[in-house]
Amino acid sequence: MPDDNNQQKTAVARVAQPRTAPIVSSSHLAAGRSAELSEFEFGLIIASNAFNRWAVRCMNACGMKDMTITDVLVLHHIDRRARQKKLADIAFILNIEDTHVVNYSLKKLQSLKLVHTERRGKEVLYSTNPRGRELCARYREIREQMLVSGLAGDGAESLELAELGRFLRELSGRYERAARSASSR
Repeated sequence: MPDDNNQQKTAVARVAQPRTAPIVSSSHLAAGRSAELSEFEFGLIIASNAFNRWAVRCMNACGMKDMTITDVLVLHHIDRRARQKKLADIAFILNIEDTHVVNYSLKKLQSLKLVHTERRGKEVLYSTNPRGRELCARYREIREQMLVSGLAGDGAESLELAELGRFLRELSGRYERAARSASSR
């Protein structure tokens, strides 16, 4: 069985373009050995912004206006596996450090009548109500129609996407460790 590291390298190699001058957002960060990382970071920045724009506009297409990317992500996570979620768990899973940001989205989702709350002692648990579940289902339909249908759909592309997802999760751990180190300087 091939190890995960080789699979990740293979996935990245398949996506890589012929080597040209790096395309970076900040040339001063691309000096020396960090040129490839700077190029990757720039790709990550523009992909992240494109994803955020897509998710918000997809939600608009569902008829739900004025939602931020955080609102969209929080709603989808609450709907995930149809289990109740706590504020701290939502923030942890979405890797949002400031729970106030998540709490603001939760209050907004409540005011939009998309989530149900239940108190258990001091804890508040959140779940999607029928309207929230219906909105998530509609989002999925539009996503399938507008985004997923444009993918090649062959097994190799799906495997590449899964490998890239694993790679990004691993890389996020490196950034987290670096952030902790930088905080202790």
